[in-house]
Amino acid sequence: MKDFIKYYAKYYKNYKKQFFFAFIGMVMVSVASSATAYLIKPVLDKIFIEHNERMLYILPFFVILAYFLKGLGSFIESYYMGYIGLDIIRKIRDDLLEHILKLDLEFFYKIHSGELMSRLINDIDRIRNAVSIQLSSLIKETLTAIGLLGVVIYQSPKLAFFALIVIPIVIYPVAILTKKMKKISHKTQEKNSDINAHLSEIFTNIEGIKSYNSEQYELEKFKKHNFDFFKINLKGIINHNLLSPIMQTFSASAAALVIFVGGREVINGDLTVGTFFSFMTALFMLTDPIRRISQIINQFQHAIAAHERILQLKAIQPSITYGNVKLDRINNIKFHNVSLHYGNKQVLKNINFEAHKGEIIGLVGDSGGGKSSVVNLILRFYNPSGGEILLNNINIQDIDLLSIRKNIAVVTQRVYIFNDTIAANIAYAKEIDEERVKEALKKANLLEFVENLEDGIWTKLSENGNNLSGGQRQRIAIARALYLNPSVLILDEATSALDNQSEAKIMQTIHNLSQELIIFVIAHRLNTIQNSDKILVFKHGEIVCNGNQEELMQACNEFRELYHLT
Repeated sequence: MKDFIKYYAKYYKNYKKQFFFAFIGMVMVSVASSATAYLIKPVLDKIFIEHNERMLYILPFFVILAYFLKGLGSFIESYYMGYIGLDIIRKIRDDLLEHILKLDLEFFYKIHSGELMSRLINDIDRIRNAVSIQLSSLIKETLTAIGLLGVVIYQSPKLAFFALIVIPIVIYPVAILTKKMKKISHKTQEKNSDINAHLSEIFTNIEGIKSYNSEQYELEKFKKHNFDFFKINLKGIINHNLLSPIMQTFSASAAALVIFVGGREVINGDLTVGTFFSFMTALFMLTDPIRRISQIINQFQHAIAAHERILQLKAIQPSITYGNVKLDRINNIKFHNVSLHYGNKQVLKNINFEAHKGEIIGLVGDSGGGKSSVVNLILRFYNPSGGEILLNNINIQDIDLLSIRKNIAVVTQRVYIFNDTIAANIAYAKEIDEERVKEALKKANLLEFVENLEDGIWTKLSENGNNLSGGQRQRIAIARALYLNPSVLILDEATSALDNQSEAKIMQTIHNLSQELIIFVIAHRLNTIQNSDKILVFKHGEIVCNGNQEELMQACNEFRELYHLT
């Protein structure tokens, strides 16, 4: 807990003014609570025993004032600490997402999206409670406890000794429950991640689930996760609520001891009735902040567990580093003895080829042959395990990563459509130029369809483009790539969802653009790459043949086999 508070203390430096006002509010609550307990003595002694009429008119005013100050202080403290907590969490969430987005693509293949969402939303929200509500409550309750403790000791040091002797005894069970709570919290957050991950899978693959009649199967899996989550949380409830009977038992024991000792003091005339009841009121009021402090420390374990999970993410660093050289355009690409491993599996071996501006390079071969891995290396999703890749005769690892990717447009079989307008989807993350959007749509053979829509290019697309056909989604993706005006265009089975006529028109457009670009076309249908200047034939991670279609038909058995299969 000490390390947790120390870690987040650096954020509070930016909120000195807000924290000052929040602290003033906490002090007001503490002073008002202590004053309420202290006022019991003059109320009893001066009004009810001495029958002091003057005090009858004065003391009720002070009681009202004390409760007013307590309420006002509580509001001030809650507002400013709430502001601080929300703003700190906003920054933490921004920082964490920024860090995650910089991580290697391999990281996203290993960790489920539901897990990341859980950490960004649920875990950070637990931290928000700690850095605002729980921390302010801890300070406020501590100040209140100190104030009431002062009243207790001031009224009777002797009775205070008997009342407070039980506090060290309480520490041990509280420490045990706190340690258990941290373990339970870790498990709770892990199971919550499992639920998020499973829900994400269900909603992403809903078509497949329905087509296989597997709704009940997925529901049963979800019920299992949900019931495990229920059991873990139930343990947390038991652990959390054990504190209350423990604290109440010890508090009652202290109160019983004080009543016995204090009663003798009053009977013997060593204490006034007002002093004794003021002491007892302060003592009973003192048990509340002490109980709440123990509960807050227990609840802090949720935030500490969430904090540790977030630190685990932040400890992961990308292996794909940024170079310093910036490129305006990519004019040539060279692979020299390049190899690549995914873990222990070698997926590329001794890859050698060159591609120059104005060339269309076709990549063909069996599934798993290594074609997409070559594309991943050009985009620097991975570093080569051996050999080197040169862009404009500069080692790719020396080039600024943003500079590389702004020059490359990729269209894959998997099309990403965002819940936004057609124009925003095509000009994705760039300023929208209506004429350029329409020109890109025209080249992608989709302009006529879009212009017939009621809102044209400003038509809003649903999530994943569900209000478009598969071919229309793919043409949107092609238009998006063309809008970028890249120097390298990569088409990875990009026309697979199109009919032959549409594919032919788009490939003609791409061929017309080829003088200004380096174009890579990955395809299973060989008619897609028949006009390529160079075709690379992949098999088991190696280039077994290269040349144009005519040369390969004469000299490459693997290409002839693929040709006859298509």
